[in-house]
Amino acid sequence: MPGAGTFRDDFGASVVVALVALPLCVGVAVASGVPAELGIVTGVVGGLVTGWFRGSSLQVSGPAAGLTVLVYEAVQAYGLPALGVLVLAAGVVQLGMGMLRLGRWFRAISVAVVHGMLAGIGLVLISGQLYALGGVEAPGQTLAKLRGVHELGSQADLAAVLLGVGTIAAMVAWRRVPARLRIVPGALVGVAAATAAAVLLRLPVEKVRVTGVLAAVSPPGWGDFEVLASIGAAGTVVALALIASAETLFSAAAVDRMHDGPRTEYDKELIAQGVGNSVCGLLGALPMTAVIVRSAANVEAGARTRAARVLHGGWLLLFAVAFPQLLEIVPLAALAGVLLHAGWKLLPAKAVAALWRTHRGEAVVLVVTASAIVVTNLFEGVLIGLGLAVAKAAWETSHVHIEEVWEDEALCVQVLGNASFLRLPKLLDALDALPHGQPVRLDLSGLRHLDHACLTALEGWERTRSPLPGREGVI
Repeated sequence: MPGAGTFRDDFGASVVVALVALPLCVGVAVASGVPAELGIVTGVVGGLVTGWFRGSSLQVSGPAAGLTVLVYEAVQAYGLPALGVLVLAAGVVQLGMGMLRLGRWFRAISVAVVHGMLAGIGLVLISGQLYALGGVEAPGQTLAKLRGVHELGSQADLAAVLLGVGTIAAMVAWRRVPARLRIVPGALVGVAAATAAAVLLRLPVEKVRVTGVLAAVSPPGWGDFEVLASIGAAGTVVALALIASAETLFSAAAVDRMHDGPRTEYDKELIAQGVGNSVCGLLGALPMTAVIVRSAANVEAGARTRAARVLHGGWLLLFAVAFPQLLEIVPLAALAGVLLHAGWKLLPAKAVAALWRTHRGEAVVLVVTASAIVVTNLFEGVLIGLGLAVAKAAWETSHVHIEEVWEDEALCVQVLGNASFLRLPKLLDALDALPHGQPVRLDLSGLRHLDHACLTALEGWERTRSPLPGREGVI
């Protein structure tokens, strides 16, 4: 925690991070299909609870755009009262992973799968927020949303579209202003400008609905825990825990490169996230994860210790309790603009191009993962991506090579490398091409790996050949 020399820096950074977090907390909640206040509750917990832990000193936690898709699907499937149970269970899973010291294993996840997951989330987020931008009710499925985009022009509310586009334009333009002004976050500038325009011009656009933070808190009842008996709900819990953990630890790795302070302790950070999500679940709020946008703002604003993120939670709580009426004048189209901008930044166009030039197989994994998320859902899409990455790795490592050597007028066939079922067709084709009627000694001593499928096939092939006395080296 801070001393006299760091408190001033942490205090200033906390104000900046709170201003960055506020529109994102509200926007993520609205996109997730839950009351706006629940996003603020998660932001407060991310600061006042998770912020105290020592896992990562400068990264900031709160509701994340990367979880909106999964939360929205969960709320639609099981209802808002069940959300707290799912988030609580995910927090317990994270706690268990941290205590079992599994944090380091998240660094072994294929980067292509991670980029594909982010791209899929970005596409789903964009497809949904385009409808919110135009004030049009969106279809339920992502593919239906994408198919209906061309009809939005005739249905959209022009005033709402202009507010949303203006918000995005302000955010983009703000990146070009002098550095001393950029201490005010672009998202806040864009939302404030759109809100001012809506109020001054009295535009009849839909606004954020606020009932009060304390009134929105709804702890789950005992009956709500029955949802965990569902296989689908259990899958949602696992998906929440894994995706939130992966995003947190990838964010931690990125933040560590931005400062010279203490490095992240991955297992402690997992425990911190587990405690935070458990508290969010008990309050019936959104799940949390460390967010690179807020974390980067924290570092760039000059934060020195974890006090900055704790204080940012206090600012969020103060604003939500003291000035909730200010949220009610914010147009939903402005928040849609913020999330559209966030979704666009999740699309890894540069990563795809770089992978295509150097590792085309990885590029295919990325595109397939993103496409699978759009076609199915986040959990199934990530599983498909992981399965494809594992299959690709298995294929690339299962190299088998056959050498033919004549020894004393006998043909010795040496099989080298890794013989797995993936290479079995190639292996049998090469063996079947050997001259028939000629005794063959099959030498498998050069194999580093031989699975049961290949062993069985080789034994069957041997029985069809002329026997050769003294079959040394045959397995």
